[in-house]
Amino acid sequence: MQGENHALVFEFPEHRDRIHHLKQHDSDFQLDAQRYHQLDHHIRGLEMNQIPTSDDVFIAMKKQRAHLKDRLYQKLLTH
Repeated sequence: MQGENHALVFEFPEHRDRIHHLKQHDSDFQLDAQRYHQLDHHIRGLEMNQIPTSDDVFIAMKKQRAHLKDRLYQKLLTH
């Protein structure tokens, strides 16, 4: 859905406490989570404000967000 918030706590509600813990104690997780949040915020801003963006750029941003989400999820499972 366009403009949908993909915050980690919404994507992985069962890991809410783990997300909070890792943001506080794992600098790599914290950095990836910050990048993920910024990218998600940027994508939602483009969608909500209907800012013209080329399909290639938009798809690349969404792929990057998905990649970060996968990395963060793996860290949630292994740490």
